[in-house]
Amino acid sequence: MEHLRGATAPISRIKVTAKVKTFVLDTNVLLHDPQSIFKFEDNNLAIPVEVLEELDAIKAEQSTERGRNARRVHRILQELLPDARAMHEGVELANGGTLSIIINPYLVDPNRRSPAMERLRAILPDLTKKDNRIIAAALFVQERYPPPTVLVTKDVNVQLKARAVGLESEDYLNDKVPALDEEASYRELPVNIYELQRFCSEGAFDVGAGAAKELYLNEYVLLRSDEGKTVPARYYGDGLVRRLKLPDFVKAPGGIPIRARNLEQQFFMDALLDDSLALLTCYGKAGTGKTLLSTACALYQAHDEHSRYDGVSISRPVIALGKDIGFLPGSLEEKMRPWLQPYHDALEVLVPSKPPKDPQFASKKVSNKKHKKRDGHFLAAMTAIQPSHASQNGGHGNGTLVKPYERLLKSGLVEIEALAFIRGRSIARRFFILDEAQQLTPHEVKTVITRISEGSKIVLIGDPTQIDNPYVDSRSNGLVYCHNRMKGQAIAAHVKLMKGERSKLAELAADLL
Repeated sequence: MEHLRGATAPISRIKVTAKVKTFVLDTNVLLHDPQSIFKFEDNNLAIPVEVLEELDAIKAEQSTERGRNARRVHRILQELLPDARAMHEGVELANGGTLSIIINPYLVDPNRRSPAMERLRAILPDLTKKDNRIIAAALFVQERYPPPTVLVTKDVNVQLKARAVGLESEDYLNDKVPALDEEASYRELPVNIYELQRFCSEGAFDVGAGAAKELYLNEYVLLRSDEGKTVPARYYGDGLVRRLKLPDFVKAPGGIPIRARNLEQQFFMDALLDDSLALLTCYGKAGTGKTLLSTACALYQAHDEHSRYDGVSISRPVIALGKDIGFLPGSLEEKMRPWLQPYHDALEVLVPSKPPKDPQFASKKVSNKKHKKRDGHFLAAMTAIQPSHASQNGGHGNGTLVKPYERLLKSGLVEIEALAFIRGRSIARRFFILDEAQQLTPHEVKTVITRISEGSKIVLIGDPTQIDNPYVDSRSNGLVYCHNRMKGQAIAAHVKLMKGERSKLAELAADLL
């Protein structure tokens, strides 16, 4: 093998065997997972020098996860490549692979020619773009060294451009979970009618070793007899399933009763109300009740004087963790309000400004209206006392009405958390709801969960099919990653909501549009 000298000899330690590949890393892979350097086993790992330049521009971002990851990558590379010789020749890694920095000699000396570089210049002539220069570096490695070369990038457009010039390219798959299945949200276990009757009377049932092998701890199931009778249950391990522990309804302070409308919501409420579960993940499309049920169950437990929770904390990512929200005016609550409006809507439903109508009093209300129309003095009196009436209902002295649920925010029972400032926190005795968790990376979800102290509970909810964050997808986002890694743990559970309950229109839109 020909060895290049000086700065143009970046991978002299490259391994050449039948099973080894050379992976060239794009900047976004290192920003997504700084530890990716150690996750390519005994293969060759190459980093173009242009990647270092891009990391240098990003490291100055003090308050973002990208900036922190860029600085972390710099520290890792400084330890692995301590001097110029290591930088030029490459080093062997503890996992059996090699690490090298690539300096493309065809860009250093434009007079040098090669078939691969001529093809690149014909297809992607603008080599001032960093993406094109990184592709050029990968082509140089492919042309010069025998092992198959693969460009690893999370940028789909870079993948397409690399393939256009004859270079194999793929996504970083190390933190991707298996493809999401489209099966039912729960399993059904067949039982006979006598076993079902015994389960209903005793509250527990042994499903046998065969069925237990397929279940994971805290999985929700449906027992079904040959006669079509069904009973929901939860798997507690050792082949034992138990019935759900559900109250007739849950109710926020001063609010209306909320009940589960379908079987999956019963599963969700059981997990939300179980103090033994410290972590709950929930998938669900729009309108399935994720936000409303989690908020209702959280308030139901937090306002109980015997509850382990001192209050409810609510947050959701502002597109991505660490996104600065200082451009919005006002206090933290006012800054976060546009992002947390779904929870204000949920609180308005749970603690409505007007009490729900009761049909049994409808006739009396009609009669009262007739009397009011005939009594002009009564209407004048009502107009005169309206400001004081508003004040009694939580309004200000000027007659401005305050929504009833806002007293929950003012009292501290409900708090708004900004993920940008969660580092270093220790969240104790709180029921923490993290909405839109599918917008976060696995590392960001880990950052949030590691803030949860003893006595607290965290609920991650979202829809893995609706992602706006360009750095994650349906298989690599923090919500599905957390479920995949925590599945089967004694303090964790998972629920998948399928049926929409918002309205028939919302259900049709979620399914058909």
